[in-house]
Amino acid sequence: MSSTEPVPYAAEPTPYAVPDTSGPYAAPPPLTFVVGTGRCGSTALSEVLRLHPDILSMSELFTTLEPDALPEQPLDGEEFWRLLASTRPFADRMARDGAPLPEHLYAHAPGRFNPVDGVPAVCLTTLPHLTDDPDALYDALRPVLTARPSGPVAGHYRALFAELSARCGGYAVVERSGFSLALVPRLRRHFPEARFVHLHRGGPDCALSMSRHAGFQMIEFLGELVAREGPEAAARLGRLLDDDTFDLKGALARPVPVERYGALWSRMITEGLAHLDALPADLRTSVAFEDLLDAPARELARLAAHFGVAPEPDWIAAAERLLDGRRRGASAYLPPDEGAALRAACAPGTRALADRAASPGGG
Repeated sequence: MSSTEPVPYAAEPTPYAVPDTSGPYAAPPPLTFVVGTGRCGSTALSEVLRLHPDILSMSELFTTLEPDALPEQPLDGEEFWRLLASTRPFADRMARDGAPLPEHLYAHAPGRFNPVDGVPAVCLTTLPHLTDDPDALYDALRPVLTARPSGPVAGHYRALFAELSARCGGYAVVERSGFSLALVPRLRRHFPEARFVHLHRGGPDCALSMSRHAGFQMIEFLGELVAREGPEAAARLGRLLDDDTFDLKGALARPVPVERYGALWSRMITEGLAHLDALPADLRTSVAFEDLLDAPARELARLAAHFGVAPEPDWIAAAERLLDGRRRGASAYLPPDEGAALRAACAPGTRALADRAASPGGG
C-alpha cells in the first residue's frame, strides 16, 4: 500500500478476530482516542496510522458528528444510522463554494453524494480515509448497522469498528479527530476501556495554522455572532449557510488578530489538560508534534506500545518518508509586534504544557 492510496475494503467481511496476543504485544486495547486542539499535526498522524497493518485508523469520526456524536439515550440501529448519515451544512456550503475543507476527502474525489443535497457525515473523511470507494463501503455498512437493536450508542460504535476492521483490516482501533479535547469526558464515560493520546503542537505555530483554516475561522465568526446577538445566533448561522447569496468566504476572510487564535489555543489546552488529568495515568500518554517530526522512530514505537501493536520496521520507515519536518516555525516569520502578541496569548497554554511535562509521570 502506498502512503497516498487507501486499501480497497473487502466486499464481504472476514470474521472479526483479534490475532494471537500471547507475545510481547499481548492484549491490544480495543480502542484509543487521539485528541488535540486541531491544526496540531493530527491529520498527518492519521495518515501514518493508516499505514500500519494492524491499526484501523478512524479519521475525524466524532468531531464530524458533533454536537450529537454521543447521545446519552439509547438508540436503535436506524437512529444510529441517521446520525452517521446526517449532513453538515458548513461542510456542504464550503464545498458548494468551491473551497472544501482539506480534511474532507470526499469533496476532493466526489462520489454519488453532492453538497447540494448533502454529503453524509461519515463520508466526509472517515470512509474515504479507509477506502477509495466510500460509497460502496457506506452501502455495505447500512444493512448491518440499521439491523441492530436498541442500546447505548457505544455499542453501535463498537459494531461499526468491528465491521470496518473486518472489511478494511486492522484490529487495534485508533480514532483521531481534530478539535477533540473537549470530548474527553464524554468519550471516557461512553468508552471506559479506551486509551487516550494527547497530540499537541507549539502554541504560536498551531494558532497561526488555525487562523488560516476555514473551520477555525468559522469558530471565531460564530463567537462574534453570539457576542453580538446572543444564543439565537446559532440559528441565524444555519440560515446564512443555506443562503447561497451570503458571502461566506468573505465573512471568514475578514481580518482577525492572530492572537485571538492564540487565546483559543490556550483555552483549549488548559481545559483539555484538566480533562486528561482526570483519566487513569495508565490510560493516557502525550506526544508533541515537533518530537514526532524530530524522532519519528522513537515516538512511533512508544505510541505503538500504547495502541497495543508492534512497531513494524516497514511502517516506521514509511512514516519517516511521509512526515514533513519542515512543518514548523511559521510563526517566527510574523512581524515582531504580531509575533509578540501571539506568544503572549499562547503563554497560558504553553505554561500548562510545560508544567505537565515537568510533573511526575507527565509529558
